[in-house]
Amino acid sequence: MQPFKYKPPRVHSGELRTPISFYKYVPKKGPEPGEVEEKLLYNAWAKIDEVWMKDLELAKSNGTLSDITITIRDPLQEYIPTDKHYISIDHPQYKGNRYNVKHVQPDPQNNRFINVIARLVT
Repeated sequence: MQPFKYKPPRVHSGELRTPISFYKYVPKKGPEPGEVEEKLLYNAWAKIDEVWMKDLELAKSNGTLSDITITIRDPLQEYIPTDKHYISIDHPQYKGNRYNVKHVQPDPQNNRFINVIARLVT
């Protein structure tokens, strides 16, 4: 029988240091093309992960170099992110960039968090 060895969780609340906001956009009224920010849906603290160096070549070939992984606490039924929502990250490195939710998945290592994969909107 193997002895019990405690493994700390991969992500914990202390790593959620970046404020983010989820928005919903709608088309502009009138003849001009484009979208306008409609409504703030949810605010959260998050951990932001860029493309890892080991995955850099794969990301270049797939065209996913600007994708990011965002880890947030599971908001349960208060808010459910979908691919129609956009993310604004309140950090100097990400100022002025908007990200579109690409995929949402529960964190397999810890069910208290969810992972949101988002792509940069140009």
